[in-house]
Amino acid sequence: MRTLPSSLHDDVALQLRNYIFDGQLRPGSFIDEVTLCELWSISRTPLREALKVLAVEGLVTMKLRRGAYVTEVSERDLAEVFHLLSLLECDAVGVVAKQATDAQLANLVALHERLEASVGDADAFFAANERFHTELLDIAGNRWRNQMVADLRQVMKLSRHHSLLKEGRLEASLQEHRDLLSAIQSRDAKRAQELMHEHMAQGQEAAALR
Repeated sequence: MRTLPSSLHDDVALQLRNYIFDGQLRPGSFIDEVTLCELWSISRTPLREALKVLAVEGLVTMKLRRGAYVTEVSERDLAEVFHLLSLLECDAVGVVAKQATDAQLANLVALHERLEASVGDADAFFAANERFHTELLDIAGNRWRNQMVADLRQVMKLSRHHSLLKEGRLEASLQEHRDLLSAIQSRDAKRAQELMHEHMAQGQEAAALR
């Protein structure tokens, strides 16, 4: 089946996301449309369409008569995001513990081994951590929940204080993943949900802006 090419504004939206997550556009910073249009050799139309997309995702804030800014994440924002993530991912992990096939469990084990092997490389650990959580959601199989979690995790990436960068948090997170995987393998849905709730609570505490 032939895949249709992405539209220009989709490409621009992707580039903007990369700029934001790479720190080239910092939270609270003004998005200079003129400069970006010149840099990327595009008109204002695809850029403005891309900004609308990112505004819906929560990454960009549109201010009346002032233009577009990268969204700033407050303490309250983080608390609300972690609260919703906890509800959604606790629900998902309960489904996984009850319904995952042996092959799906084996894939989770392989992803966890990748997480273990990435200790010492922060970028690789972040990527492996996100992939593990994404796999749990994929196994649970609710596309609406998956989309909500994806949007919430994008907002969480805006925080200048990444929870895994706090001293000792990476090692603690790894142990939480070990315990969580063990509960899933034991088909203990209730315990898996309790551990996911605690995992999220610890992540929220480490990510606090104070």
